[in-house]
Amino acid sequence: MTSLKKLAGASALAFVAAAGTAQADKLTFYCSAQEDWCQLMANSFQDATGIDVAMTRKSSGETFAQVKAESSNPKGDVWWGGTGDPHLQAAEEGLTAEYISPMRDQLHPWAIAQAESAGNRTIGIYSGALGYGYNSDLLAANNLPEPACWKDLLKPEYKGHVQMANPNSSGTAYTTLATMMQLFGEDEGFEFMKGLHKNINQYTKSGSAPIKAAGRGENTVGIVFMHDAVKQAVSGFPVKVVAPCEGTGYEIGSMSIIEGARNLEEAQKFYDWALSAEAQNLALQVNAFQVPSNKGAETSPSAPDMSQITLIDYDFKKYGSSDERKRLLKKWDDEVSTLPQ
Repeated sequence: MTSLKKLAGASALAFVAAAGTAQADKLTFYCSAQEDWCQLMANSFQDATGIDVAMTRKSSGETFAQVKAESSNPKGDVWWGGTGDPHLQAAEEGLTAEYISPMRDQLHPWAIAQAESAGNRTIGIYSGALGYGYNSDLLAANNLPEPACWKDLLKPEYKGHVQMANPNSSGTAYTTLATMMQLFGEDEGFEFMKGLHKNINQYTKSGSAPIKAAGRGENTVGIVFMHDAVKQAVSGFPVKVVAPCEGTGYEIGSMSIIEGARNLEEAQKFYDWALSAEAQNLALQVNAFQVPSNKGAETSPSAPDMSQITLIDYDFKKYGSSDERKRLLKKWDDEVSTLPQ
């Protein structure tokens, strides 16, 4: 880290710490990133400010459902991490609060564009491309060909070897569903999801669970964000990461303050701190390989190189809208999940 980056991060921390020492307050923190990253963010903010943090980790779809269920009597203050689509839906439904952080000028344009598309009720904190990973040992043991494209996963020899999350609970899986709509068109996209369904051995609740199972040797192919597959590979598991040949979607992981937050001032302090380079650099301690939104934050050399991946022009506004998200999930429930395997 350069001295300039250190100075910027230190000043952000000092600003938040000074504001937080007036009284020992608390923050209820909903987190939709990986568990160890959630814990590190909670503990580091608590250390920096003296504010007591109560953290709950759930997938982004589950957190959206919780925020919606609690809307008449909000219990959470800030929601950090997870795919942007449910954050955008929450913004549209008025479940999250408008806030413009003084840290915004330090962010990449894609992070600010995410905020502007949601009336400043959310903001981008990281990005990451969708893809999949496979256990090379299991692939060889089952004499399976190496997959390189999305449509490779439809081959009959992969039956029972593919795992993805349920798009109702997982932002990763909803991004997969929305990606297929944009990559192939809706009719062919749903035909793809139906063909994939035949090869699925389990729909998990969490988006990263399929590649963790592949790392442990319990599953062969996991459809996940590529950074989650990289995490397994650098941890020593025989996982190969694939950027599908047809192209792929991506996420803008987001952060939102919950409308009606009981601890609004503390939520705003967390929001500002979480946008600092120093807070975003914490990702490196837990092998989180997303691309951070602060221009001064460090990206791991192991992270997928987004410039080398064929990315679709993902329509976050459309696929993050309440009506479209509900419609696609219902169609998937009605036409895909009910099919025999």
